[in-house]
This record gives sequence, C-alpha cells and structure tokens, in this order.
Amino acid sequence: MTPPVPALPHDPLWPRAGGWPAPVAGERADVAVAGIPTFRRSLSPTRADLTPAAVREALRRYSLDTELHIVDAGDATDPDAVDATDWVAAIDARVVIALGGDNSATVPVARGRGAAGLVTVDAHHDLRDGISNGSPVRELVELGMPGPAITQLGIEPLANSRAYRDRAHELGITVIERAELGITVIERAELGRRPIVELMTEAIDRAARFGPVHVDLDVDACDRSVAPGCPASVPGGISALELRAAARAAGGHPAVVSVDLTEVDAAADAPDGRTVRLMALCVLEVISGVAAR
Repeated sequence: MTPPVPALPHDPLWPRAGGWPAPVAGERADVAVAGIPTFRRSLSPTRADLTPAAVREALRRYSLDTELHIVDAGDATDPDAVDATDWVAAIDARVVIALGGDNSATVPVARGRGAAGLVTVDAHHDLRDGISNGSPVRELVELGMPGPAITQLGIEPLANSRAYRDRAHELGITVIERAELGITVIERAELGRRPIVELMTEAIDRAARFGPVHVDLDVDACDRSVAPGCPASVPGGISALELRAAARAAGGHPAVVSVDLTEVDAAADAPDGRTVRLMALCVLEVISGVAAR
C-alpha cells in the first residue's frame, strides 16, 4: 500500500504558487496557465499527458509573491484528436504559459496566439515529416511562418541523425548563420561560450521583427541528470539554471505572447520529481519575467 502524501504546511506569510482561479469572461489576465496534454503522436512512448497535473501540484511547493492577475485555464480536451488552436486563441491574457504534453503542443499554441516568430530551446531540429512531437518546426514553416523568424538554441548534433542534419542544410539551416530558409541554429557548444540570456534576447529580438513571438522550452535540452523525466534528454545538455534563465528572459521580453514547456513525462521522472519540479520553476520564472516588464 502506498503511504499517503503528507499535506503541505500552511503559512500565511509564505503564499504558495499555483492554485490560480479560472478565467472570468470579459476579464483580461496578465498570465494564463493552460494545459496542452499531447502525447499520443510522440515518437517515444510517453505519458506526457500526466504532466500538466503534476506541474500544478509541484507549483504548490514554491512561493510567488506578485500582483499580476494570473489564471489557470485548465486543460485542452484531447488535443491529440482535436486541434487546440481555437481553444488557445480564446484565452484572454497578455501571456499564455502552456504546459505540455509532448512537443506537438507547440503548433496549436503558436498558432492560437498568432505568433509570427519562434524561438526554441531544444536538443532537436523538429523538422521531421508527418505530424508528431518531431515535426512542429517544419509544420509551422509550412503553415507560413518565415524561416528568418525562427531561431533554435541548444541543438545537440549527436541526437540528430545525418539524414535530418542533411535535411536541415537542404532547408537552409546553418549554425548561427542565416541561410536559404533562414532558420538560425545555435548548437550546444555556442551555449557554452555565451550566456543563455544574451542568446535568448538576441533570438527574440530577431523573431520580433516579424511580429509576436512564441517561445518553445523543450526540457529535454537539459542535461539528463536534471531531466530524467524527458525521454530524449542526453548527458551534456544545458543546466537547470540555464533553462530557468531562458524562461525568465522569455517572460521578460515584451514581444513574447506565449511560452510552452514540453517533453516531460511525469510518469518517468525520478523519485524526487526533479524534472517536474524544474518545469514548475520555469513556469514561475516566466511569470517573474512578465512581472518585470
């Protein structure tokens, strides 16, 4: 028999994060949290659909003292079967933070928020054929997002096959330099040489020339030691602190209208819940960034 989870202590001088109210019609929020629990089309077996609820529970372990109006829009109903774009579009907030779900959640969130540019922190190019968690960047390009409006940070060369690297080059993707299609790719080595906040700010500024920006924070860009709940995380990824810094930079940029956090399988996390807790902290970093605008 599983022992009961002890109740968290109550301290009126230490307000807990999370537990935000549902949206009220006609009332614009500063930030809305929304679950997009995609998982069925994942290339790796996953229960990422369990993650939004797990993150909401983890948020209660942290404190957030802010005067921002924050709401929780709940979860999109079966987003793997139904396009969640319209559901996202109906959320009335300055910034939407989407809790994935696998990386296929990026498409309906970016489209629903009317994003014209995209910045990803991800180990993968996500340019595969078909519709899966390996295809959102290709889908957005095919839906009309200009290549020069897209920047990818954290690409892991050894986690992308030669065929897909060749495809990236055929599409004009290069490391740092903008080429034919114009997608800028910043590999892991570059992240080691320059602060991630600097790179994020440059990437968002570039995307903002085209209009509102969506930021995709794929947690599997992190080192596997801090993200064991990500099926595709690898040793040598970015640190938890770097991902948190990227999240805060995204929230703080006035051009950013939405941020998603994806690729965490709550059922596969370490016993201490470190991956889910990192994702929850990134939610709070985005909110802190919005508060500092």
